[in-house]
Amino acid sequence: MIRVALFSAIIFILGTTPFGFIPLGVFKIVLVHIPVIIGSIVLGPKKGAFLGFTFGLTSFISAHLQPNVTSYFFSPIISGNLFSLIVCFVPRILVGIVPYYVYKLLTKYININTSLIVSGLLGSLTNTILVLSFIYIFFAEKYAEVLNTTLENLIAVIFASVGINALIEAIASTILTLTICKALFKILK
Repeated sequence: MIRVALFSAIIFILGTTPFGFIPLGVFKIVLVHIPVIIGSIVLGPKKGAFLGFTFGLTSFISAHLQPNVTSYFFSPIISGNLFSLIVCFVPRILVGIVPYYVYKLLTKYININTSLIVSGLLGSLTNTILVLSFIYIFFAEKYAEVLNTTLENLIAVIFASVGINALIEAIASTILTLTICKALFKILK
């Protein structure tokens, strides 16, 4: 319980300050998912799912405390659409589940370091891919408007615009998941 509380506190602090959602124009570089990934691997999928929920909650809070043009997609209060809750919570909860199972599966076949790197990478991509997919599915017209493009060009613009963010997030996730999990495994033995 103490470990969950500590991870939750880290997630809450990152999620409600600019350190967890670094503004970069229309997008934000998301780093708050990293403690969720690490918590998932170290604490298991149920606690990881709770940490993911906490991440979703900070996304919801951030949409109101640090509003920008994308806040619309993370708050039914702003958008008037309950699908915002799916965008806000489902990908984040899955970030707390996917890395655990990827890590457990991979450690049966490959070394721990590679398993941690791939788990960190897939945890980050789970967040990025699902958030963008849900925004596209539920809010394509509004997203095209925010990105100042046509609906026909939206997917190409998303890939071009988000590529840098996704790359930075994935690199940070892989490096930090590897180093922090290895240190925690030594401490928690």
